[in-house]
Parts: sequence; C-alpha cells; structure tokens
Amino acid sequence: MTDRDPAVLGGSPAFPDGLRLLRPSLPSPGEVLPRIEAAFASGTLTKGATSRDYEQRLAEHLGVAHAVAVSSCTAGLMLVFQALAEGCGVRPVPAGEPRATAQVPRPRALMPSFTFMATAMAAVWAGLEPVFCDIDRDTWNLSPASVEATLDDPQRSFGAALVVPVHIFGTAADTAAFERIGRAHGVSIVYDAAHGFGALHDGRPVGREGYAQCFSTSPTKLLITAEGGVVATGDDDLAARLVAGRDYGNPGDYDGRFCGLNARLSELHASLGLASLDGLEGEAVRRNELAAEHRELLSETPGLSFQVVAAGDRSSYKDFSVRVGREFGLTRDELAVVLRAEGIDTRAYYVPPVHRMQAFAAFTEACEPLLPETAALCDEVLTLPCYGTMTGRDVAAVSACVAAAHGHATAIRARLNP
Repeated sequence: MTDRDPAVLGGSPAFPDGLRLLRPSLPSPGEVLPRIEAAFASGTLTKGATSRDYEQRLAEHLGVAHAVAVSSCTAGLMLVFQALAEGCGVRPVPAGEPRATAQVPRPRALMPSFTFMATAMAAVWAGLEPVFCDIDRDTWNLSPASVEATLDDPQRSFGAALVVPVHIFGTAADTAAFERIGRAHGVSIVYDAAHGFGALHDGRPVGREGYAQCFSTSPTKLLITAEGGVVATGDDDLAARLVAGRDYGNPGDYDGRFCGLNARLSELHASLGLASLDGLEGEAVRRNELAAEHRELLSETPGLSFQVVAAGDRSSYKDFSVRVGREFGLTRDELAVVLRAEGIDTRAYYVPPVHRMQAFAAFTEACEPLLPETAALCDEVLTLPCYGTMTGRDVAAVSACVAAAHGHATAIRARLNP
C-alpha cells in the first residue's frame, strides 16, 4: 500500500467495513449445548459435574495438582492474595472492635505497573500495598533485576511478602529468576497469568511455577468461558481454601471460616470452557502463525520493534503489540490515527500504567523516577489485530498500512499537525 495514499491522506481505506482489534474464537453452539442441556436436566447450575470435569481437564492440561475455576481472574487473585495477607496478620476488623489509631504497615506486593489494573486492585482489596517495579526493556515483563533492587532497598522492601510477575500479552515471565528470588528473600511468587492459556514455557503450558498462577477466561483470551478464571496451584491447603473462598469461605457445612466471595463458575460457563479447551491449541498455533507473518512483513520497517519471546517459549499472543520508535517517523498516537482511518482498530495497552491511574495517585510521584522502562514503553506500545479468524490477507493489509504510514510520515505529520 506504499504505492497509494493512506486513507488519512485521502486514499481509500484498506478495511471499509472495519477490522476489529479482538474477536473471540468460539466453539460452535452444537459443541456446547449438550452439556448445558445436561445441566438443565439435572437441575444443578453451579458446583456440578460439568465444573468438576472442567477443572480436572484444566489440571491435566496445565500439569498441576489443582485447577480451581472461579468467576474471574480478578477474583482468583483476590482470594490468593487474601490467603497470603492473612498469613502476614492482615484481617478484617470484627464489628464492635475498636480500630487502632496508629496506621499499621500493610504487607507489600511487588509487581509491574505495566499490567492491567486488576493486578494491583486485587492486592489492595486483600489488604496488601502494591510496590511497583520496572519492566525488562526487551520482554516487557517484570524485571527480576528491578525486583531484586527493590528487595535490597530496606525502605521499599519493608514488609515485602510476595512478588507478582505478569505474563504480559501471553509471553512467559522469567520464572527461574523469580523462583530464585523467592527462595533468597523468603517471599511468595504469585503469577498473574491472565494471558497465559496457550502460552508455553520451556515447551510446557505455563502454570506450574510459583505458589499459584491466576488465569483469565474472559472473551479476549484464547480459552473462553464468557467470563471466568482459573487458579492453578500445587498447594493442597491453598486449593482447599480457594474452593471455600469462592463460596463465601464456606467449606460445605454453612459455617464460613473466613470472609470469602461469591466467585463460583456456573455449569453454563464451564460447558463453554470445555468446548473452548478443545480448540485452544489450534487457536494458539494460528495466532503464532499470524504474529510471525506480522513480524516478517514489518521487520524492515525502521523504528518498529517487537516483544522478545525466549527460546523454547511460545507466547499465546493474547495481544500482538509493536513498539513505535522515533525512527518510524510518526508517534504511536499518530500511527493509531492513521490506522483508524484505514478501518483498523488498535489499542495502547497498558496506557496509562497502573501507577499513573487516579486510583493509585498516591504512588505516582514516588514511583515515576523508578520506572524508566515502563514510561518509555507506554509512549511507544501499540496493539494490532491478531486472532484466529483473521486471514493472511488481513495481516498483509494491516502490515502494508503500517509500512505505508512510515513511507508517508512527513505528509501525514503535516496533515495531522497543521
């Protein structure tokens, strides 16, 4: 498309009917309905046979002792964080008990700011204080070096109880480094694996490492239950607590042991999950094929770079994102305008990063100078469409539009900035 004017300069849009950023790859209704009909016939719409089958299949797929289905990844994080926080002495104040006048320091959870807001919000809900660490320049995941530097800083590490690496965009975090850090500093490692289904680490599905890994199965993911999540763990006590915690802290005798949630996953959602699981590998393979095509077509475009995936790993490519550097000739935001004119939907994940959000304004000033890689990526990252129902022609057209934007950068900047 470099031989014609981009749409923003008056040319015809590449996708006049639009190209969505995301589109879930769903099983056919016929693959889901028999299990839903069975649930209706049994009269059991939650905590039934389909959910148990779903959890067993997931545990086998991930290679873990326990896979506990929950209503969302956020709920799973909340319950895991709550278990760790209570181990540090954090608990709700019972009715009638006077609150201490002095502010008691909360245990701290070290995590990236370049993540979805739920990572930090779940920690705050559980009574933890988030401490934001920087990301790696190449992988865009939480930097082990930044975490170690934080743990070696007495002021920032005081009360550190856990580290929360995130498999950003479905690219596995450096689990070996974080397991070593956890042992050396006596902190738990909990992975936000929201993007993890379909990802491989050292040739195996992510999910085995750490105290727990919390996955999402919402419609933007590769494994879909409409809404939902999964907590994978090898810890028997945590698994039992999660099963009770998703049902108000009730282990089954109607005597709540702690303040839990209504975080159950219904039989209807589990039915969709079982059918979606059958197509998970195909979706992951297809997304990697499309991502490889994107990379090849854009590899010689100045100013563009890509997230590094370690040798032996496979990203789920829940999102395929690029960095738009100065040499491209346009800013990330200008490129997004150009692609929108072509009918191509894009998004800047995760902008703003969590520490700049209004909900975390108290952290912004102190964190800003400590997160240079996070700040740099947030100025440059742009997510392009990449999902299983896209065609090679779609990818070629998107990549051509990006390349054309670079080729016409001077004229585009003059048009956008008169």
